[in-house]
Amino acid sequence: MQFIPSNIRAPLFMIVSTGSYLINDTMMKLATAGLPPYEVLLLRGAAATLWGVPLLLMLGYARQIPLLFERKVLRRNLFELLAILCYVVALANMQIADSTALGQVTPLIVLVGSSMLFGERIGATRMALIGLGFVGALMVAQPTMQGISVYALLALGNAAFAAVRDLAGRKVGAEVPGMIVAISAVVVVLVGSGAAHLVSEQWVMPEGRHLLLIAGAGLFLIFGHFFIFMAYRVGPTSAVAPFYYCFTVWAVISGLLVFGQFPNALAVCGILLVMASGLTIVSLDERKRRLAMVA
Repeated sequence: MQFIPSNIRAPLFMIVSTGSYLINDTMMKLATAGLPPYEVLLLRGAAATLWGVPLLLMLGYARQIPLLFERKVLRRNLFELLAILCYVVALANMQIADSTALGQVTPLIVLVGSSMLFGERIGATRMALIGLGFVGALMVAQPTMQGISVYALLALGNAAFAAVRDLAGRKVGAEVPGMIVAISAVVVVLVGSGAAHLVSEQWVMPEGRHLLLIAGAGLFLIFGHFFIFMAYRVGPTSAVAPFYYCFTVWAVISGLLVFGQFPNALAVCGILLVMASGLTIVSLDERKRRLAMVA
Protein backbone atom coordinates (compact mmCIF):
# COMPACT_ATOMS: atom_id res chain seq x y z
CA MET A 1 0.00 0.00 0.00
CA GLN A 2 3.05 2.25 -0.22
CA PHE A 3 1.84 3.56 -3.58
CA ILE A 4 -0.93 5.50 -1.75
CA PRO A 5 0.24 9.04 -0.80
CA SER A 6 0.97 9.17 2.92
CA ASN A 7 -1.26 12.17 3.61
CA ILE A 8 -4.40 10.42 2.33
CA ARG A 9 -3.59 6.85 3.37
CA ALA A 10 -5.21 6.95 6.83
CA PRO A 11 -8.37 8.83 5.73
CA LEU A 12 -8.74 6.46 2.76
CA PHE A 13 -8.47 3.46 5.09
CA MET A 14 -11.23 4.91 7.29
CA ILE A 15 -13.47 5.54 4.26
CA VAL A 16 -12.97 1.94 3.08
CA SER A 17 -13.53 0.67 6.62
CA THR A 18 -16.84 2.49 7.09
CA GLY A 19 -17.99 1.33 3.66
CA SER A 20 -17.09 -2.28 4.47
CA TYR A 21 -18.86 -2.09 7.82
CA LEU A 22 -21.95 -0.62 6.16
CA ILE A 23 -22.12 -3.42 3.57
CA ASN A 24 -21.78 -5.87 6.45
CA ASP A 25 -24.55 -4.09 8.40
CA THR A 26 -26.84 -4.04 5.37
CA MET A 27 -26.45 -7.78 4.85
CA MET A 28 -26.90 -8.35 8.58
CA LYS A 29 -30.11 -6.29 8.62
CA LEU A 30 -31.48 -8.34 5.73
CA ALA A 31 -30.45 -11.58 7.46
CA THR A 32 -32.11 -10.68 10.77
CA ALA A 33 -35.50 -10.84 9.03
CA GLY A 34 -36.43 -14.21 10.48
CA LEU A 35 -33.36 -14.91 12.64
CA PRO A 36 -32.49 -13.79 16.21
CA PRO A 37 -29.75 -11.12 16.31
CA TYR A 38 -27.19 -13.02 18.37
CA GLU A 39 -27.66 -16.10 16.19
CA VAL A 40 -26.90 -13.93 13.16
CA LEU A 41 -23.77 -12.64 14.94
CA LEU A 42 -22.72 -16.21 15.71
CA LEU A 43 -23.20 -17.37 12.11
CA ARG A 44 -21.45 -14.28 10.77
CA GLY A 45 -18.51 -14.98 13.06
CA ALA A 46 -18.30 -18.55 11.77
CA ALA A 47 -18.41 -17.31 8.16
CA ALA A 48 -15.77 -14.65 8.80
CA THR A 49 -13.52 -17.25 10.43
CA LEU A 50 -13.87 -19.53 7.39
CA TRP A 51 -12.90 -16.58 5.17
CA GLY A 52 -10.18 -15.29 7.47
CA VAL A 53 -8.05 -18.32 8.32
CA PRO A 54 -7.24 -19.19 4.65
CA LEU A 55 -6.58 -15.49 4.06
CA LEU A 56 -4.03 -15.45 6.87
CA LEU A 57 -2.29 -18.48 5.40
CA MET A 58 -2.29 -16.97 1.90
CA LEU A 59 -0.68 -13.79 3.25
CA GLY A 60 2.07 -15.83 4.91
CA TYR A 61 1.02 -15.16 8.51
CA ALA A 62 0.98 -18.80 9.67
CA ARG A 63 3.76 -18.17 12.21
CA GLN A 64 1.98 -15.09 13.55
CA ILE A 65 -1.28 -16.94 14.29
CA PRO A 66 -0.43 -17.18 18.05
CA LEU A 67 -0.57 -13.36 18.06
CA LEU A 68 -4.35 -13.69 17.70
CA PHE A 69 -4.31 -14.21 21.45
CA GLU A 70 -1.62 -11.67 22.37
CA ARG A 71 -2.67 -9.71 25.47
CA LYS A 72 -2.99 -6.26 23.89
CA VAL A 73 -4.77 -7.66 20.83
CA LEU A 74 -7.28 -9.49 23.02
CA ARG A 75 -7.84 -6.40 25.16
CA ARG A 76 -8.62 -4.35 22.05
CA ASN A 77 -11.02 -6.99 20.73
CA LEU A 78 -12.83 -7.55 24.02
CA PHE A 79 -13.97 -3.94 23.71
CA GLU A 80 -15.05 -4.76 20.15
CA LEU A 81 -17.17 -7.59 21.57
CA LEU A 82 -18.80 -5.33 24.16
CA ALA A 83 -19.51 -2.71 21.49
CA ILE A 84 -21.18 -5.12 19.07
CA LEU A 85 -23.27 -6.82 21.78
CA CYS A 86 -24.62 -3.40 22.79
CA TYR A 87 -25.16 -2.35 19.19
CA VAL A 88 -27.17 -5.37 18.11
CA VAL A 89 -29.63 -5.09 21.00
CA ALA A 90 -30.01 -1.32 20.51
CA LEU A 91 -30.52 -1.67 16.75
CA ALA A 92 -33.18 -4.33 17.23
CA ASN A 93 -35.21 -2.05 19.53
CA MET A 94 -34.61 1.48 18.17
CA GLN A 95 -35.08 3.31 14.93
CA ILE A 96 -31.88 2.99 12.92
CA ALA A 97 -31.58 6.78 12.68
CA ASP A 98 -31.43 7.04 16.48
CA SER A 99 -28.83 4.31 16.95
CA THR A 100 -26.74 5.70 14.08
CA ALA A 101 -26.83 9.22 15.51
CA LEU A 102 -25.74 8.06 18.96
CA GLY A 103 -22.89 6.12 17.35
CA GLN A 104 -21.45 9.35 15.95
CA VAL A 105 -20.16 10.18 19.44
CA THR A 106 -17.32 7.67 18.89
CA PRO A 107 -14.84 9.97 17.07
CA LEU A 108 -15.26 12.70 19.67
CA ILE A 109 -14.48 10.24 22.48
CA VAL A 110 -11.46 8.96 20.54
CA LEU A 111 -10.14 12.49 20.07
CA VAL A 112 -10.48 13.38 23.75
CA GLY A 113 -8.90 10.06 24.73
CA SER A 114 -5.98 10.50 22.33
CA SER A 115 -5.33 13.96 23.69
CA MET A 116 -5.36 12.72 27.30
CA LEU A 117 -3.56 9.38 26.83
CA PHE A 118 -1.14 10.07 23.98
CA GLY A 119 -0.69 13.82 24.21
CA GLU A 120 -1.91 14.43 20.65
CA ARG A 121 -2.45 18.10 19.86
CA ILE A 122 -5.76 18.65 18.10
CA GLY A 123 -6.04 22.42 17.72
CA ALA A 124 -9.05 24.70 17.55
CA THR A 125 -9.40 24.52 13.74
CA ARG A 126 -9.46 20.73 13.68
CA MET A 127 -11.91 20.60 16.57
CA ALA A 128 -14.20 23.01 14.73
CA LEU A 129 -14.03 20.92 11.55
CA ILE A 130 -14.69 17.72 13.51
CA GLY A 131 -17.65 19.42 15.16
CA LEU A 132 -18.98 20.34 11.71
CA GLY A 133 -18.63 16.72 10.66
CA PHE A 134 -20.62 15.65 13.72
CA VAL A 135 -23.38 18.13 12.89
CA GLY A 136 -23.41 16.86 9.31
CA ALA A 137 -23.72 13.27 10.50
CA LEU A 138 -26.73 14.20 12.65
CA MET A 139 -28.30 15.97 9.65
CA VAL A 140 -27.98 12.73 7.69
CA ALA A 141 -29.19 10.43 10.48
CA GLN A 142 -32.03 12.78 11.51
CA PRO A 143 -32.79 11.04 14.83
CA THR A 144 -36.24 11.25 16.38
CA MET A 145 -35.04 10.65 19.95
CA GLN A 146 -38.54 9.80 21.16
CA GLY A 147 -37.70 9.13 24.77
CA ILE A 148 -34.49 7.99 26.40
CA SER A 149 -34.57 4.28 27.17
CA VAL A 150 -32.19 1.54 28.14
CA TYR A 151 -31.70 0.89 24.43
CA ALA A 152 -30.48 4.45 23.90
CA LEU A 153 -28.02 3.87 26.73
CA LEU A 154 -26.87 0.67 24.98
CA ALA A 155 -26.35 2.66 21.77
CA LEU A 156 -24.21 5.11 23.73
CA GLY A 157 -22.43 2.14 25.27
CA ASN A 158 -21.62 0.91 21.77
CA ALA A 159 -20.11 4.31 20.90
CA ALA A 160 -18.06 4.38 24.11
CA PHE A 161 -16.76 0.81 23.78
CA ALA A 162 -15.91 1.38 20.10
CA ALA A 163 -13.89 4.45 21.07
CA VAL A 164 -12.02 2.54 23.78
CA ARG A 165 -11.42 -0.24 21.22
CA ASP A 166 -9.74 2.21 18.85
CA LEU A 167 -7.68 3.73 21.65
CA ALA A 168 -6.62 0.27 22.85
CA GLY A 169 -5.67 -0.57 19.27
CA ARG A 170 -3.05 2.19 19.42
CA LYS A 171 -1.26 0.13 22.09
CA VAL A 172 -0.89 -2.95 19.85
CA GLY A 173 2.74 -3.37 18.79
CA ALA A 174 3.86 -2.63 15.24
CA GLU A 175 5.05 -6.23 14.91
CA VAL A 176 1.43 -7.45 14.96
CA PRO A 177 -0.03 -7.45 11.41
CA GLY A 178 -3.34 -5.65 10.95
CA MET A 179 -4.97 -8.75 9.50
CA ILE A 180 -4.07 -10.70 12.65
CA VAL A 181 -5.91 -8.08 14.73
CA ALA A 182 -8.92 -8.28 12.38
CA ILE A 183 -9.21 -12.07 12.55
CA SER A 184 -8.70 -12.01 16.31
CA ALA A 185 -11.69 -9.64 16.55
CA VAL A 186 -13.74 -12.08 14.50
CA VAL A 187 -12.85 -14.98 16.80
CA VAL A 188 -13.53 -13.04 20.01
CA VAL A 189 -16.95 -11.85 18.77
CA LEU A 190 -17.73 -15.38 17.56
CA VAL A 191 -17.17 -16.81 21.04
CA GLY A 192 -18.97 -13.98 22.81
CA SER A 193 -22.01 -13.98 20.52
CA GLY A 194 -22.22 -17.76 20.80
CA ALA A 195 -22.43 -17.48 24.57
CA ALA A 196 -25.04 -14.69 24.32
CA HIS A 197 -27.12 -16.79 21.91
CA LEU A 198 -27.09 -19.84 24.18
CA VAL A 199 -28.15 -17.77 27.19
CA SER A 200 -30.87 -15.60 25.63
CA GLU A 201 -32.19 -17.08 22.34
CA GLN A 202 -33.72 -20.15 20.76
CA TRP A 203 -32.04 -21.56 17.64
CA VAL A 204 -33.88 -20.88 14.37
CA MET A 205 -32.88 -22.89 11.30
CA PRO A 206 -31.52 -20.42 8.69
CA GLU A 207 -32.61 -20.55 5.08
CA GLY A 208 -30.29 -20.51 2.08
CA ARG A 209 -30.68 -16.75 1.56
CA HIS A 210 -29.75 -16.17 5.20
CA LEU A 211 -26.54 -18.14 4.78
CA LEU A 212 -25.58 -16.27 1.59
CA LEU A 213 -26.14 -12.90 3.25
CA ILE A 214 -24.21 -13.94 6.37
CA ALA A 215 -21.31 -15.26 4.25
CA GLY A 216 -21.07 -11.90 2.49
CA ALA A 217 -21.34 -10.02 5.77
CA GLY A 218 -18.49 -12.09 7.22
CA LEU A 219 -16.19 -11.23 4.33
CA PHE A 220 -16.81 -7.48 4.51
CA LEU A 221 -16.54 -7.57 8.31
CA ILE A 222 -12.90 -8.66 7.98
CA PHE A 223 -12.10 -5.70 5.76
CA GLY A 224 -13.93 -3.35 8.13
CA HIS A 225 -11.88 -4.57 11.10
CA PHE A 226 -8.63 -4.47 9.14
CA PHE A 227 -8.96 -0.99 7.66
CA ILE A 228 -10.23 0.76 10.81
CA PHE A 229 -7.29 -0.66 12.77
CA MET A 230 -4.82 0.35 10.05
CA ALA A 231 -6.34 3.84 9.76
CA TYR A 232 -5.53 4.62 13.39
CA ARG A 233 -2.16 2.88 13.10
CA VAL A 234 -0.82 4.90 10.14
CA GLY A 235 -2.40 8.31 10.80
CA PRO A 236 -2.92 10.78 13.65
CA THR A 237 -6.30 10.56 15.33
CA SER A 238 -7.25 14.14 14.46
CA ALA A 239 -6.80 13.37 10.74
CA VAL A 240 -8.63 10.03 10.85
CA ALA A 241 -11.57 10.52 13.21
CA PRO A 242 -13.61 12.91 11.02
CA PHE A 243 -13.83 10.29 8.28
CA TYR A 244 -15.72 8.01 10.67
CA TYR A 245 -18.71 10.18 9.76
CA CYS A 246 -18.57 8.70 6.25
CA PHE A 247 -20.56 5.88 7.83
CA THR A 248 -23.67 8.04 7.54
CA VAL A 249 -22.91 8.77 3.87
CA TRP A 250 -22.59 5.06 3.12
CA ALA A 251 -25.83 4.49 5.05
CA VAL A 252 -27.67 6.88 2.72
CA ILE A 253 -26.22 5.07 -0.31
CA SER A 254 -27.31 1.72 1.12
CA GLY A 255 -30.79 3.06 1.85
CA LEU A 256 -31.07 4.32 -1.71
CA LEU A 257 -29.74 1.22 -3.50
CA VAL A 258 -31.05 -1.55 -1.24
CA PHE A 259 -34.13 -0.21 0.51
CA GLY A 260 -35.32 2.42 -1.97
CA GLN A 261 -35.08 5.23 0.59
CA PHE A 262 -34.27 8.60 -0.99
CA PRO A 263 -32.36 11.19 1.09
CA ASN A 264 -34.16 14.48 1.70
CA ALA A 265 -32.64 17.95 1.31
CA LEU A 266 -31.39 18.03 4.92
CA ALA A 267 -29.56 14.71 4.46
CA VAL A 268 -27.95 15.92 1.24
CA CYS A 269 -26.73 19.06 3.03
CA GLY A 270 -25.38 16.87 5.84
CA ILE A 271 -23.46 14.70 3.36
CA LEU A 272 -21.89 17.79 1.80
CA LEU A 273 -20.93 19.07 5.27
CA VAL A 274 -19.29 15.75 6.20
CA MET A 275 -17.35 15.70 2.92
CA ALA A 276 -16.28 19.33 3.24
CA SER A 277 -15.05 18.76 6.81
CA GLY A 278 -12.96 15.74 5.83
CA LEU A 279 -11.52 17.27 2.66
CA THR A 280 -10.55 20.44 4.53
CA ILE A 281 -8.64 18.42 7.12
CA VAL A 282 -6.80 16.53 4.36
CA SER A 283 -5.97 19.87 2.73
CA LEU A 284 -4.62 21.23 6.02
CA ASP A 285 -2.44 18.13 6.45
CA GLU A 286 -1.07 18.48 2.92
CA ARG A 287 -0.28 22.17 3.48
CA LYS A 288 1.45 21.35 6.76
CA ARG A 289 3.50 18.59 5.06
CA ARG A 290 4.63 20.95 2.27
CA LEU A 291 5.62 23.66 4.72
CA ALA A 292 7.66 21.06 6.66
CA MET A 293 9.45 20.01 3.47
CA VAL A 294 10.31 23.63 2.63
CA ALA A 295 11.59 24.22 6.13
